[in-house]
Amino acid sequence: MTEILHDASRKELSPLPPSIEVELPESRAYRFKSKILGEPLTNDQLEHERLGKPTALAVFASDALSSTAYASEEILRTLLMIGGAGGIGLLAFRYLTPITIALVLVLVILIFSYRQTIKAYPSAGGAYIVTKDNLGLIPAQIAGVALLTDYILTVAVSVSAGVAALYSAFHPLYPYRVPIALAFIVIICIGNLRGVKESGKIFAVPTYAFILAMFLMIGTGIFRAVFGGGLEHVVPQDPAALEATGAVGIILLLHAFASGGAAMTGVEAISNGVPAFRPVEWKHARETLTVMGVLLGMMFLGISWLAAKMEIVPSESKTVIAQMAQAIYGSGTLGHVLFLLTQAATMLILVLAANTSFADFPRLASFHADDAFMPKQLTKRGHRLVFSNGIIALAIAGAIPVIIFQADVTHLIPLYAIGVFTSFTLSQAGMAKKHLKDREPGWKIGFIINGTGAVTTLVVTVVIGVFKFMGGAWFIMLLVPILVLLLMRLNKQYESEKLELEVEIRKVNETRIRNRHAVVVMIGELDRSSARALHYALSLSPDTMKAVHFATDEEHAEELMHDWTKLDLGKIPLEIVECPNRRMNRAVLEMAAEITSNPDIELTVLIPRREYKRMWHRLLHDRTSNSIAHTLAGVKHVNVTFVPYLLGEPTLESIEPPIP
Repeated sequence: MTEILHDASRKELSPLPPSIEVELPESRAYRFKSKILGEPLTNDQLEHERLGKPTALAVFASDALSSTAYASEEILRTLLMIGGAGGIGLLAFRYLTPITIALVLVLVILIFSYRQTIKAYPSAGGAYIVTKDNLGLIPAQIAGVALLTDYILTVAVSVSAGVAALYSAFHPLYPYRVPIALAFIVIICIGNLRGVKESGKIFAVPTYAFILAMFLMIGTGIFRAVFGGGLEHVVPQDPAALEATGAVGIILLLHAFASGGAAMTGVEAISNGVPAFRPVEWKHARETLTVMGVLLGMMFLGISWLAAKMEIVPSESKTVIAQMAQAIYGSGTLGHVLFLLTQAATMLILVLAANTSFADFPRLASFHADDAFMPKQLTKRGHRLVFSNGIIALAIAGAIPVIIFQADVTHLIPLYAIGVFTSFTLSQAGMAKKHLKDREPGWKIGFIINGTGAVTTLVVTVVIGVFKFMGGAWFIMLLVPILVLLLMRLNKQYESEKLELEVEIRKVNETRIRNRHAVVVMIGELDRSSARALHYALSLSPDTMKAVHFATDEEHAEELMHDWTKLDLGKIPLEIVECPNRRMNRAVLEMAAEITSNPDIELTVLIPRREYKRMWHRLLHDRTSNSIAHTLAGVKHVNVTFVPYLLGEPTLESIEPPIP
């Protein structure tokens, strides 16, 4: 079938020339990327990357569900003051369950609050969007940055806790915990770079295996406690913790409550990822959020109740979950198998809980970047239609705390939770304001729910800030405002650039066009890269054209002129410009200024530039071309074009299409 081109000026139809197929070789890096990540997805395949409810639960709820593996343990550590003084000994087990119930009530408030948020913002109802729409851009930056820092810590805490579950079962691995944690981060990063749907498939099995393992352990423990003659107390590895006789005070209980607040992290993830659900997105997101809340509440309560009944004391070498599973299942063959399966499921869910951050961090960062508060590269979808730059940035950022704190969960936890509760508070306050402003049907109920959520999370934020301040929360409280100031400075830069560029584009029709075109080809050596630049210069058909060599070495300049004459390149004159002080940039600038002093001339400077296959090859050569281009960028009516030549790849002739 002949293609037809409509020529508007001639008012008639004419056939297009036959297309010529050209085979262009793919780079080695691209072939490697396609092998690791899979073939690239096209934009129209984005719709097929949506998640059903079971897969979405695995992707977005793994962080929240996994926190049950260490939340109860952190409460006990605080009440028993492991590694310090002031613990309340056996009384700790009396207060563990009530504190857990209080935290579950906060969870219930959050679930109902975020159900309201998802319904009001079906396209994306995260803290950033809600706060921006109702409280303004600056509060939105605070909410967003607080959440981004918490996502980074989620990666660090999750993989560190997963490694702790691993060395609880296999003690010789303890010295290698940091490299193992970093390896887990790399694996999760690659899994997410393969695409949302692909990562969901990879991480679904461990999530459901953990849910099954926890309910089997909790169910078996409750059965033995009620019908099996009761549960035996676990012999502590640190008996001194139970001998403490400190007084029970509100300060200690609030401190323990703050430590257990880690169980709430990840609750907001589903509201951030509503667009990833299959239609009807907001309905499926709300249903998934409810299921997650029910599972989280039941597991958290069950583990705390059993830990209190069995009087399990946290240990550096074995987690509470590991001690609980070992005691419940016994030392028989079947019991040992079930213990190992529980540890394996716990390790996998803790490691893969970082996947929630990898699902939400890039999307949240893209919202910031869309509003010009973060680098624009974060808005670009990559090879598999995911925000690849955000995923890689999170992997690097998450690895830093792992290295600094040597994959130690106890030292990482104090940094945790305050960021996410700050975003909770701002998000719910924003929703409460929205109800007051819009007064939609049923707004009073919505206002009560979100208002209660805002007040509750504000109280929890203050409690966490106060009681975790010296443990490391001070760092996050200092870091967030600093990062917000940096984002505001970045935004100011973007806005100034936008304003300047808009002013220039509006002047296009008013600017007088210079009617003569001069081309200067900069020549350093007579080689293939120079030849390509000269060919391109001839194709421009300028009014005047010359090659220029800036001579910093007289002998080399004479050889160049001799070779130029010998090759009979007289069609293009070569001019030698003396540059004895080696200030080449200044010499180029003076030449350009002299040529464009003629009000009729527009100048193009062509610079041959060698490109290299490998990074280290670039280190062997300077980049004078970049500094020359930078120098000329401020001169009006001077345009710089790089003419690249890639060394070590097929030549131009080998991939040129045949002349028809």
